[in-house]
Amino acid sequence: MSTQSTRPPVSAYIRTLNEERLIGEVVRAAFLVAREVIIIDSGSTDRTIEIAREADAKIIEHEWVGWGRQKRVAEEACEYDWLLDLDADEVVTLEFAAEANALFAHGEPHYKVYRTYLALAMPTGAVWRKFGLQTRHKIYDRRVARMPDHDGWDQFRVPSGVAVGVVKAPMLHYAFTDIAHLGVKLNRNSSIPAPMKSRASLAARILFGLPLYFGKRYFMQQYFRGGVYGFALALIYGQARWLRDVKMWEQSTKRD
Repeated sequence: MSTQSTRPPVSAYIRTLNEERLIGEVVRAAFLVAREVIIIDSGSTDRTIEIAREADAKIIEHEWVGWGRQKRVAEEACEYDWLLDLDADEVVTLEFAAEANALFAHGEPHYKVYRTYLALAMPTGAVWRKFGLQTRHKIYDRRVARMPDHDGWDQFRVPSGVAVGVVKAPMLHYAFTDIAHLGVKLNRNSSIPAPMKSRASLAARILFGLPLYFGKRYFMQQYFRGGVYGFALALIYGQARWLRDVKMWEQSTKRD
């Protein structure tokens, strides 16, 4: 690992709540790209803080204020304007680090926002490096883009007129330990507040959306290349997306 002074002027930040499973690996890998790693913790009761501190992360304890707002707290705490947004199950690879570091080889990067990819690291079998990639904008200049001031949404929209670069090498996403874990996680995520649709729109999504949500994962994102596991995951993710529509429809009826 390079010394701090030779790393790019980048701050990585990570929201945490009981993330001892991977937080040490996530922090250490983030230092391949960043000069500092900020942990914004909302009340962990396991060894998350202890492990992260041992890995040289800076710890900020802050009550939970919402998905997007928590990231904004982290953005404000960062020393550098260039940021790397990480979840506590996302691990920087050597290939990603080499490509990201090269952006700063001659000073400020050419673009102000960079599209990045997450490759699913499965509990069994090989990492899905060639298909099923998730797209995010993980590297960005906070002087140009900020995370939304929102309770449920935590991804920014690229500002109008801002060109976007690409880091092709993916990071690894250890999204779940097994199918049971994934089910719990997706059920929780489907309850996160989202912009409310009209009741008619939600009813149509409930009646017709499930096969479309499945098809997007299975065909467009090529989960079919993952065999039986790919079929199962496409169905589980599709059902979770559909379940969010059902929960929003239910909430709309309760307001009457």
